[in-house]
Amino acid sequence: MPEFILRKTAIFIEDIHHDGGSAPALPRRRAAIAALVGNPFAGGYVEELQSAMEDLKPLGLMMTDRLIEAMDGPEGIDGYGKAAMAGERGELEHTALWHVPGGYAMRARLGQARAIVPSAMKQGGPGSRIDVPLGHINAAYVRSHFDAMEVGLADGPRADEILFILAMARGGRVHDRMGGLSVAEVRGEDGLR
Repeated sequence: MPEFILRKTAIFIEDIHHDGGSAPALPRRRAAIAALVGNPFAGGYVEELQSAMEDLKPLGLMMTDRLIEAMDGPEGIDGYGKAAMAGERGELEHTALWHVPGGYAMRARLGQARAIVPSAMKQGGPGSRIDVPLGHINAAYVRSHFDAMEVGLADGPRADEILFILAMARGGRVHDRMGGLSVAEVRGEDGLR
């Protein structure tokens, strides 16, 4: 059982009050939580990685709970996404360890979330930033919720660390007007529409 030793977490919150045009009735909130953990696979090639996803599920649940708290509760959260960044001694495949734990945790806590959790991965060092893609939690075709939140930490990931990130949103882009499936038209049956 590999150890992903947690060094640090950070929460970022954005309340968007205006983006051209008139101000929305309620500001749009986006928030992300980042966790810097030791990468037990750094510095060498390990063939079998998949079982380590199970070891990361408690981290995913803890991060999800803290993020929902930062969002003032689960009500109205209708967007989500995840990302991971490996330090220079890691490899891109190490970031893929976040697919199941990150997505599983948000789906478990948000209930009827049916759409795929958008994801981004890369390698980088301290101060590197990553765009965490966001999409609607029940219907991938809801264009108003196509977005990204840039996240990074000044002191990580170090060479032997991984930065895991979860993000959530309440509402689509302020003043979205690019058509497509509207939130009111979501059926939430197949994760697409």
